[in-house]
Amino acid sequence: MRCMMRAHLDVGASNLAIRNGSLKGIIERVFAVAKPEAAYFFVESGHRTMLAVLDIADPSLIPQIAEPLFQDLDADVTILPVMISPELEQGLASWVKAA
Repeated sequence: MRCMMRAHLDVGASNLAIRNGSLKGIIERVFAVAKPEAAYFFVESGHRTMLAVLDIADPSLIPQIAEPLFQDLDADVTILPVMISPELEQGLASWVKAA
């Protein structure tokens, strides 16, 4: 299922990860499992933030994706199912038929 993941990184934990050189490896480990379609990095509400579009085929992958962010970066992670326009159109058409 296509999902959008937003991770607000703790400033102190991410400062440490930048200083000790581990940030790149943490992100690479997450992306090796998540295989994002796209990923964006920005500042939101005073936190380093990552927004990634993922296709999570198996929900059991969620801990492998989220735990490095929780454990190593003290991140606040949100994962939401999302659709693209053709998927929304298909879903609405199915709903209309069923109604």
